[in-house]
Amino acid sequence: MDSAKTENGDEKIKRVDWNQYFMNIAEQVASRSTCDRKFVGAVIVRDKTILSTGYNGSIRGAPHCDDIGHDMEHDHCVRTVHAETNAVAQAAKNGININNSEIFTTASPCLNCFKLIANSGIKLVHYKEFYRDERITSYAKQCGIKLDYMGKGQKKE
Repeated sequence: MDSAKTENGDEKIKRVDWNQYFMNIAEQVASRSTCDRKFVGAVIVRDKTILSTGYNGSIRGAPHCDDIGHDMEHDHCVRTVHAETNAVAQAAKNGININNSEIFTTASPCLNCFKLIANSGIKLVHYKEFYRDERITSYAKQCGIKLDYMGKGQKKE
C-alpha cells in the first residue's frame, strides 16, 4: 500500500482504489484453489458490492487434484472447474442476478469461461495476468464487453 504525508508530516496510508480492492480479494480467493497447476480467483461485483466468488477447483464433491493428481488433456487439467465458471455457478446456485456486473480475475479467462461470462451478462472483465487465449480480445470487441488489464510488468493484451 502506498503512503502519503499529511500536512503535519505524518505518514498516512492511502486506501487502494475500488478496482485494486476487488483484485486483492480475487487474489485471496485464489489461495483456496485446489489445483496446484494454476491458482486463480474470481470476484463478481456490481455497484461496489461482491455478488459471488470462485476459484479453480474440482467438481463439488469430487476429489481434488492436489489430493489425487491431475487429469490432463492437451496440457490442461480437465478435473478443474475454472474460477470464473465457479463464480458464475455460485451466483446461479444462490439465485443472484449478475447481469450488468463486472468480474475481477487474477488471470484472463480462457475462451470457454469468456463465453460463459458474456452470456451471463457480465460487461467488464478486469484481469491481472494475461493467460493463453488471445481470441477473447476480438470476441470482447464483438460483444461489447470491456477488458481491463490490471497487471504490472508485462505486455498489455
